[in-house]
Amino acid sequence: MRILLTILFSGLMAFSSLAQSANMQAVQIYTDDQLLDLIKENKHLSQVVLDECQLVQDIEARANKANMPSYQFLWGDMLAFGVCVKKDIPLGLHYMNLAADQGLSEGLEQLGRYYHIGKFMQVDIDKAIVYLKTAASLNNLKAQMRLASLYEQGYGSPLDYPALYSQLHNSLTDDKKTHKKISQLLAQLATKMPPQVIEDAKRRSYTN
Repeated sequence: MRILLTILFSGLMAFSSLAQSANMQAVQIYTDDQLLDLIKENKHLSQVVLDECQLVQDIEARANKANMPSYQFLWGDMLAFGVCVKKDIPLGLHYMNLAADQGLSEGLEQLGRYYHIGKFMQVDIDKAIVYLKTAASLNNLKAQMRLASLYEQGYGSPLDYPALYSQLHNSLTDDKKTHKKISQLLAQLATKMPPQVIEDAKRRSYTN
């Protein structure tokens, strides 16, 4: 009887180990396109949690060793907010900056937003505009809209108004609320420029 129980126990342990292994393998690392889509929808952190933090080591490796900007952004956000890892705001911002330095528009937009609202750092509108202008030139609609709001408040240079007007005029969205907001921002910008400058801005491209 003891031998039989030992065999059964060993079988159950082996089955449990296989089940855990299968469960771990069920979560595949995100492709770069999948991760970028998650970031654009602001679902990247919640997805890591939904995946039960199984991909932490893979994410860190792609951020730290492969230097992939999308993963640097994700890893930085995880560190800054303490998602599945110990919270480390300075290190998190470091990785976000690495992603921004590689031209990731989402990273540029987020840092611009943080400087604008004072998230993790003191409010610095000048720095916010630098990040947002670069993100806007990369067709980041969130950055373009935030930048337009800052210009409406009197920040920035009038020399930059035509570029932003062109970017917003040529932006694409299927969201009615966003479309309406863009129309309002364009109308506000238009009051700051002569008609001929507005017409020229509509025809020119100011995006990369």
